[in-house]
Amino acid sequence: MRRYLFFALLISILSSFVPYRVEAQQPIRRSEFICYDKREDAKRNVRTAIDKYIDYRPALQFTSDSGAVRAVYEQTINVPASWNDYNAYLHTENVGSDYTIFINGVQICEPLDRFTPYDTFISSYLRQGDNVVAIVTVDEPYMSHLDEGLQQPSRTQFENSYIFAQRRLGVYDFKVRMLPDSLGRFAQLCLDVVVDNSFSTDELIEVGYDIYAPDGKLMEYSVNDLAITGYTRDTMRFRPYIYHSNPNRWSESNAKLYDLMLYVKRSGILWEYIPLKVGFVEYGYDSQAGITLFGQPITLRKSNYNAATDATTTEREIKTLKAQGINTLCPAYPQPMWFYAICDKLGVYVIDCAAISSPSAGDNRSVGGTPSNAPELLDDYLRRVEAMYHRAHNHTCIIAFSLGNASSGNGYNMYKAYELLKSKGDSRPIIYVGAAGEWNSDLDLE
Repeated sequence: MRRYLFFALLISILSSFVPYRVEAQQPIRRSEFICYDKREDAKRNVRTAIDKYIDYRPALQFTSDSGAVRAVYEQTINVPASWNDYNAYLHTENVGSDYTIFINGVQICEPLDRFTPYDTFISSYLRQGDNVVAIVTVDEPYMSHLDEGLQQPSRTQFENSYIFAQRRLGVYDFKVRMLPDSLGRFAQLCLDVVVDNSFSTDELIEVGYDIYAPDGKLMEYSVNDLAITGYTRDTMRFRPYIYHSNPNRWSESNAKLYDLMLYVKRSGILWEYIPLKVGFVEYGYDSQAGITLFGQPITLRKSNYNAATDATTTEREIKTLKAQGINTLCPAYPQPMWFYAICDKLGVYVIDCAAISSPSAGDNRSVGGTPSNAPELLDDYLRRVEAMYHRAHNHTCIIAFSLGNASSGNGYNMYKAYELLKSKGDSRPIIYVGAAGEWNSDLDLE
């Protein structure tokens, strides 16, 4: 019932849209990316030429000082008939408050936290012609208990929020690593591409990539066909060797990155491009050595740090920290994607962290005494932890994943969150200082 305390008020507030309905769904779980129409635009992150990309900057309709609903923002978007062959997604970021999303009067998700960027599938709720996409900010006490004490810098509201439509036959997700071959002679590109066919018919798609060394030399390329059954997903796996790569092993003193371009073709025509930066790196851990890089222990010199208001300031501050000897940053919640790109480029390790913080109730281990041991909040915990992992796990700089901030209590929700991340099969450790010696932390890095 806690998620629906504000529904009655929303009914009256949103009665001007269309008859009220609730069809809440979870945000999608995949890497954060968009598709570009041209290779050069992909390389330079030029979004203005993407045919089906819309900046999302909803206008404030009204505010309220009482009740759960605090503000309503709307933007009308026009959906042409050509979008019928596309899947549309809404990316929300820098909302400034906890919120939920309505499309044409239908609530499409449960309340989302203000700290984590989310992608939500919205095609099911769009119709041809004008559509009202609304953000309703909410003040729910249970959500403030989950991220107590966390603060973001003041950024432009809805900065980097957008809607984009991707072909219904295309890349749904990917996992990319460059790891040593079995004899340590050179790198092996481990690229898994999840292809989605949202059509009812069986389809044939071509998925390709090319990868360039840090000095600009083309190292490998491939294009493979995949026949995929209607309404299914399948994974295409590439495992080429990348020769002469040992001098490019990524580290804090040698932050060299490969340029990888993932692309899709159909009937010989290039459809979409997804640009990636990949470092040759191998992380591991054990109880004695801690976190390792290519089998050797890393001496971590840590600092708590969250991104500043913009990428330029953030890069300057990170360079200053690195000059002071800091090599590992510990943010308190998921960061803008450019934060991880900066750390990849500068050779700075990152322990990524879910937006979970509840120190005032951390010592109360009774059921419901701390949010971490309140089973009714399990979905919220898992959503935050999984979103933290999926959106940025391909970045080279990330050496570990933290379930939450220190002193946030421990219990059922944190146990399940740990099990969830373990199921991903990632070689990097899962850390939770608040585990206090219990089994749901691979290392003690306090």
